[in-house]
Amino acid sequence: MSLDALRAALPAHVLVTDPIALDVARADKSGHRALAAPIAIVEAEAVEHVQAALRWASEHRVPVVPRAAGTGLAGGAIAGEGELVVSVDRMRRLLDVSLVDQSCVVEPGIRNAELNELLAAHGLWWPPDPASRAISTVGGNIATNAGGLLCAKYGVTREWVLALDVVLADGSLISTGHRTVKGVTGLDLTALMIGSEGTLGIVVGATLKLRPLVEGGIWTVGAFFDDEAIAAAACTAVTAARIRPAIMELVGRDAVSMLAAYTGQPMEGAFVLVQTDDLGAAATSEAVAGILAAHGGRVERTDDAARSDVLVQVRRQVHFALESFGTVLVEDVSVPRSRLADMFRACEEASARHGVRLATTAHAGDGNLHPTFVFDGTEPSDEIWACANEVFEAAIAMGGTLTGEHGVGILKRRWLVDELGERQLELQRAVRAAFDPLGILNPGKAV
Repeated sequence: MSLDALRAALPAHVLVTDPIALDVARADKSGHRALAAPIAIVEAEAVEHVQAALRWASEHRVPVVPRAAGTGLAGGAIAGEGELVVSVDRMRRLLDVSLVDQSCVVEPGIRNAELNELLAAHGLWWPPDPASRAISTVGGNIATNAGGLLCAKYGVTREWVLALDVVLADGSLISTGHRTVKGVTGLDLTALMIGSEGTLGIVVGATLKLRPLVEGGIWTVGAFFDDEAIAAAACTAVTAARIRPAIMELVGRDAVSMLAAYTGQPMEGAFVLVQTDDLGAAATSEAVAGILAAHGGRVERTDDAARSDVLVQVRRQVHFALESFGTVLVEDVSVPRSRLADMFRACEEASARHGVRLATTAHAGDGNLHPTFVFDGTEPSDEIWACANEVFEAAIAMGGTLTGEHGVGILKRRWLVDELGERQLELQRAVRAAFDPLGILNPGKAV
């Protein structure tokens, strides 16, 4: 297909056809890879570039894959043959900060950590906190309704977005939501866009709700347990005690052993990480430490920043440690917090039954588990998919969901009907068609 009209509509450096760049766009962090490269990448630097790309794509019926940093774990940003990538990775400015409204306006390519470094100078903070915060983008957070370590206390992305600027499939620009705290005019299209994985439009701007930087100290509690089920029960007991820590994470035994080999630091067992913040953090951390110890945990409690960082890195480095042992397939189920221990057992039993390596970590504060398959080669085996099927079925049977924060992408489409049912899936596809009648936006992804 000729790119002449698209090339004429964009600055020369914005339309990228370099084979190396196109090859990169064939994959994300999910481990999946398209069979062939896309036709081009629009490295948008302004809203007008995104609009021009989508007008051209609509006119020529070319499928479009929205993309930013490419750090997704569900295959949602993978582009293949005949597809056009529209990347907002270069759109990463903080456009406005309001101290009175406690809000800011950003472009979608800005990284989580980068944004919070800028906001700190204003005494403000945006709470969504994926483990990949140094490389994940706000636009990607919005596309998948990302959670992360801090959502135990502060919630997921949806709770921290006030308004969006979105380019639709035909190139038109709409603004959804409000800069006000309250607003119920019409249907909530902002909430609908969040978690839609680029299938309804491309986010080109976001008004984010902020909060003041946390006052008081931060206390960190780390504890090792003999097995995951006991550790999970201890986390459930913390929640049952009406304690809401800022972070409560659980790293399973297999992941801990791989992390020990990766870092060279001796550690053994299942690891629980808890952080408390704000006023009263010391007393809260002491109560947490007592509960973990009562469940058999070998507990360390500290407010020393350097030591706290060492304990936090036990969780944040898990993915890199697992990757050092082979190819990884990161899954993302969520269950009610009361079923956390049951879900760990289900993962362990499924892994043993199918003879595959499954290292499980969890955002224990909200019941979101990441069972991660580690294997040789480039593609998961039939045994891995059979094990994954059991894990998904168990999560749904416990009142849970297929994905807590990574999204459906291409990885979980086959299981959608198991959770949603035929009628709800029909409704979701009808909504998608209303936004994108030609079906050019991220085809084959999500619903």
